[in-house]
Amino acid sequence: MKYSTDVDPDKTAKAYGYELHCSRKDSMNLAHVIRRMKTEDAKKYLQEIIDMKRPLPAVFHNRKRAHQKGIGPGSFPQKAAKYMLRTLENAENNAEYKGFDVENMKISHISTYGGRVIRGIMPRAHGRATDKNTKTTNIEIIIEEVE
Repeated sequence: MKYSTDVDPDKTAKAYGYELHCSRKDSMNLAHVIRRMKTEDAKKYLQEIIDMKRPLPAVFHNRKRAHQKGIGPGSFPQKAAKYMLRTLENAENNAEYKGFDVENMKISHISTYGGRVIRGIMPRAHGRATDKNTKTTNIEIIIEEVE
């Protein structure tokens, strides 16, 4: 595992979600929205998406998406939000272990990208087979203390 940016370890805490079974596209939209948020606000936002109280606006990959009231194309990506919330809480625990003030942290860097593709096949008629692959997602979060 290698992070996509270099940071000062004395001021930041990191967490990495590796090969998560959630949508890459939804993870990208979530990362775009919670970037530069305070960690408490981001956790509350993700929990509202999981509880289906607030839709996530689709900035990327928004063709043929249903429109939600007041935001345009959007959805409720609960699975991606659960994984993102778990990774964010892991970063907060790492910050607490390092001795930072957890209440005063913000997300300085967040990125999502494709992980390993788990190969699979689905048997078909006449001895043939079709690919049934599972795509995974990697999420990295770096949080820093706000002065």
